[in-house]
Amino acid sequence: MTHKLLRRHVLAGMGALAAPAVARAQGTWPDRPIRLIVPFGAGGAIDTLSRTVAAKFPEASGGQTLVVENRPGAGGTIAGAFVAREKPDGLTLMMADVGANAIGKELVPSLSYDPPTAFTPIIHLVNLPAVLMAHPSVSATSIQQVIEQAKARPDGFTYSSAGNGNGSHLFMALFLKEAGVSMVHVPYRSGAEMVTALLRGDAQFGFPTVSSGIGQIRQGNAKAIAVGNAAGTPLLPGVPAISTVLPGFEVAVWHGIVAPAGMDPALARRINEVFGRIAAMPDVKQRIFDTQAGTVVGGTPEAFAGHIAREVARWTPIIRAGGIATG
Repeated sequence: MTHKLLRRHVLAGMGALAAPAVARAQGTWPDRPIRLIVPFGAGGAIDTLSRTVAAKFPEASGGQTLVVENRPGAGGTIAGAFVAREKPDGLTLMMADVGANAIGKELVPSLSYDPPTAFTPIIHLVNLPAVLMAHPSVSATSIQQVIEQAKARPDGFTYSSAGNGNGSHLFMALFLKEAGVSMVHVPYRSGAEMVTALLRGDAQFGFPTVSSGIGQIRQGNAKAIAVGNAAGTPLLPGVPAISTVLPGFEVAVWHGIVAPAGMDPALARRINEVFGRIAAMPDVKQRIFDTQAGTVVGGTPEAFAGHIAREVARWTPIIRAGGIATG
């Protein structure tokens, strides 16, 4: 047997040996417990979503478990850096958000990884609506009145956020840019602190998720001025969308599943299929709506990749124009 022919047989044999391993990875995933890394602490919106998904994972995956592991800090980028270094074998996944998985490099130029290229998008799970809230001392009751009063008092209002570069910060920065007004930004460390600051009157405005603010709105401790998504939300009937005054304005907190970069597309599709089953469960949809006012999205890995790319393109100029940075 010639050297060339021997090499061909060896390579064929290696392919035959490798094929079952690849088939197992793609066809039987998950064959052991899977870790889901959450970039924020326990009790928040993304943690609540993660645990809702984890509770249904055994049913959707053939009996395996999804172990939620919180790795908070640095706006989600500590978790992002950790997952980016893992193998793309489907054993470590991440509950994605805009900071850790899209715009983190813009917020922290020294970041050790590049969010748009460090992950394999799997599935876009949910969108969570946000609401522009005001302290009761603010006389404005509509978006138009807020804009008029802010123009009359340049930098006379303050707004709280859950931190530099957080969605609540970016949403407000976009609103101020589109409205042509300015307010003083006061960042806090969490959504809860942001809302508390507004309730104390330390800030006049805030832009939290509906789930974070609705309790205080219903109790009359804060006013709902408008919602960020064009469709509105039945949890805040009668509260208009900002787009009624600023056409095209549309914001929402989004979360999905990503894996480390370099994952085999067939394995990514298999993981997408399992999480797609969870997203399609009626009780999951209802729970996400009831607890977080959220809407399940679903879809393909390619669709989620497109969404992330659009978010990068959308928020990068806002971050740069506003000089927004976290480190």
